[in-house]
Amino acid sequence: MTEEMHPAAECSRAEARRTQILDAAENCVREYGFHRASISKISTASGMGAGHIYHYFANKEAIVAAIVARELERLLTLTAEVQAAENMLEALALRTATGVLGNLDPHAAGLKLEIVAEASRNPTIAEIVRAADSRRSAGLEETLRALRQAHGLADDAATISTIAEVIAAMFEGLMVRAIRNPAADRQLIARKFQQVVRDLVLS
Repeated sequence: MTEEMHPAAECSRAEARRTQILDAAENCVREYGFHRASISKISTASGMGAGHIYHYFANKEAIVAAIVARELERLLTLTAEVQAAENMLEALALRTATGVLGNLDPHAAGLKLEIVAEASRNPTIAEIVRAADSRRSAGLEETLRALRQAHGLADDAATISTIAEVIAAMFEGLMVRAIRNPAADRQLIARKFQQVVRDLVLS
């Protein structure tokens, strides 16, 4: 009689399998593009049968949703770290540099741009991307409001949302630059971004 797996161990194993699938899916989307990154290709890349993949994800859109959620979780963690910092402005500047370096990585940028491109024509993916962006924006706006209140600056909804949108546009533009000019000096750009973000927050 086989011994039953402990629930915690079973959960850990399932999470490891999901991660294995998502890592493979990310690589396939980068290499083949969204439409050619089939479940068959993801199966081969992950070393798991297609049936096993469907056990964890209903379809390719569900895999993309999990990829987007994974990135969102990372961003929300960074936001929480900024909000918990003693000096929020400097914490934001530090994580700005981290974000710049990440978005200027052509490998990472290629994946995100593929998903955004698919969102422009696929309503399901568009809904996934927009829902994640809404949560990201809410976290950033909360941070901006706290920072501006601490400096006695206007914190009305229009001001906060506009600053958040400009920052988002700047960061997302980096992904295009990562593809167009991969030889750009990332460290120098990161330092300039820190300066611009500080100025935006306190303008």
